[in-house]
Amino acid sequence: MPLLVPLTDAYLRWKATCSDQPQPVPANNCPSIPSNSYSFTIAIIDIFMLQTSAFIHRDADSLSPAIDLICAGFLSHVPVSPSVAISLCTLEHFCHLRLRKPSFSVKAYVKVICDSYKVPYKRCWCTVLANAFDTYLAILRQVEQRVDAALGCSNPNWCILNSCPPCTYELEDETLLPFTRMYVLDGGNSAKHMAGLGGRERGDTRTYTKSDNILSRDFVDSFANEVRPRHSGDSDLDAADPVVGVFNTTGEEDIHPEVNADDLMMQVMSSDCSKNWKAAANEEKKRMWSVFDEMGIFVSACHHGLLLWVTDMVHSGELAKYPLAIMSNVIEVLGEHTLGAYDIGCGFQSTIHASRLGDAFERQKCRMCVDAFHGYAHNYLCQTKNHPNGIFGAGIEDFGIIEHFFSALNTIAPVIQYASSYRRHVFLDLFFKQWDEDKYLNLGTMIYNNYKQALDIVLTESIALAEAKHSLNIQEGDLKTWRQEEIEYFAHLGKEMEWDVHAMVYVELLLKLRDTESQAQSASAHFLSMTPMDYQFISSTGTQSYSGDMAATRKLETQCQYSAEHLTTIQQEVISMEVKMGITNQWQPSSPEYQATMKYMSNHQYQRALDNLQCLVVQQLFELQWLNISQTGTSYKMCTHISKSLQTRCHAIQNAVKTYNAAAAALSPPRPQLDWSKVSHYSFLEEFNLL
Repeated sequence: MPLLVPLTDAYLRWKATCSDQPQPVPANNCPSIPSNSYSFTIAIIDIFMLQTSAFIHRDADSLSPAIDLICAGFLSHVPVSPSVAISLCTLEHFCHLRLRKPSFSVKAYVKVICDSYKVPYKRCWCTVLANAFDTYLAILRQVEQRVDAALGCSNPNWCILNSCPPCTYELEDETLLPFTRMYVLDGGNSAKHMAGLGGRERGDTRTYTKSDNILSRDFVDSFANEVRPRHSGDSDLDAADPVVGVFNTTGEEDIHPEVNADDLMMQVMSSDCSKNWKAAANEEKKRMWSVFDEMGIFVSACHHGLLLWVTDMVHSGELAKYPLAIMSNVIEVLGEHTLGAYDIGCGFQSTIHASRLGDAFERQKCRMCVDAFHGYAHNYLCQTKNHPNGIFGAGIEDFGIIEHFFSALNTIAPVIQYASSYRRHVFLDLFFKQWDEDKYLNLGTMIYNNYKQALDIVLTESIALAEAKHSLNIQEGDLKTWRQEEIEYFAHLGKEMEWDVHAMVYVELLLKLRDTESQAQSASAHFLSMTPMDYQFISSTGTQSYSGDMAATRKLETQCQYSAEHLTTIQQEVISMEVKMGITNQWQPSSPEYQATMKYMSNHQYQRALDNLQCLVVQQLFELQWLNISQTGTSYKMCTHISKSLQTRCHAIQNAVKTYNAAAAALSPPRPQLDWSKVSHYSFLEEFNLL
């Protein structure tokens, strides 16, 4: 805008002297205007003075009537030949209202103005106010840029590096913290934006580029090829490869960086615990309806709540390119030893390592975790590594600030959903700035409350911990040892060693071999028992025919032949396994290897039976809860459906109890048996001691 600089100069002059300037002269009180004068009268909108027109003095060397209007305290919606002007006080008041009430629209403010003037609602004033407000905000941004330049705050990313004093300001000789910056990532669909009807573009094609937080689409799209689209049929591949979906930008082959055993375990773990999150779903499942241009925004903020970077989610859900674009800025701007929290942070860390950001991420010793709220929904193995409670240096931070942000962002949704792209970003930027100002003002109170909470934990919990250590004779090193043992235990929980699987298959074949040998011997004995004791060979010319006894011997003959063939097949499988496993002497029931494997198989069957019983009991308890809660207004059909499900579940639990008792009896020593009459009356999970 060529006039923006002189308009800003005029605004600053008016702002400096507005309290000393006389009130504008109403048009009906002004003297007659000579024909050679450049002064003019104009219709005005002023919610405070409620005047309808004003006399505006204009010099002959004036560049534009818009400048003279600002000098008089007014702003028009057009730079040339204005017909209506709005007082700057009215625009300033609307700006304050929008900052404190983001859902307060232009239309609502125009209705308030019309009510104040005691006139019917004028729709044309909405266009006047909206355009004038755009210009007013542009002037304020120019003023802000000048102030930043005067204070030396105009460097790139200055706000990101200095907006949060607790995160960025360091004292002399301050002890280094484990993490220099902690931040949160998440996406939300509060800021949806409707696309043009029928694919048509809006008349307002302006692009807003003055935000310190919003990343451009071109920059975000540069990370689009970091993730290879996965298809629904790739589930088996995904389970085997925790970083599947990340592809080499050269297009030659997948990137599988060299990782140690712990990193590989973390990748496998994260691929399992994050697969139920929508953000970790296949790319093809994140497509959105074409009715929306932007489905929402992806936000990053420091753990105190001040915003870092924001990007639009265009025609999609939470694609990997959005957090990767933010992570690129985190690595470049925030530096080393950063900790980021994301609801699928465990799986996203594998994506970072497999992308072009992986080397820098590893070199700067950055890491990801999951926020406390979503972390409790991950499996416990993931929590031992990625939950904030188990990360040294995370303190008492829960990383839940983004949820509060999206809750507040809901208020602006009705205003921006149908706005142009330019005004949507303008209003979002206004919201971001006000959010940061509110969080900045609340920093002292928040830090004070956190400090009190930390002191309370140290004073009360330390005493309880010391008493427990003394009474249980626990040493300081035992806690760390138990912590590491817990992590290792859950890391291998539910996994079978390769040798154990082969040994189990071999012993199962031996059991089948012995059963088949017994069946073959029994079938042969039955067949031989049909042979007469005084058997004599009878020629074909004899009087007795063989066909007379065929019906009696056919069944035994077939069974004997089948048993012999089955025995031969099992023997071949046993020999193949022995050759594969290098066994020279076949295991016997007295062999130590045989006995150890049988013990392992018995425990394996017991654990399988216990897991199945646990699943059925938990499902029954949840269904009982739904059936008994009347406050939810459960319908009759739903109650009937749940009752039928409970009946089916009862039969399944009965069978599961029988299977469990059989498996428990096979252990050495045997485990306690379960009584169905007791299990059927459990109403709380803690009553089931086995679980």
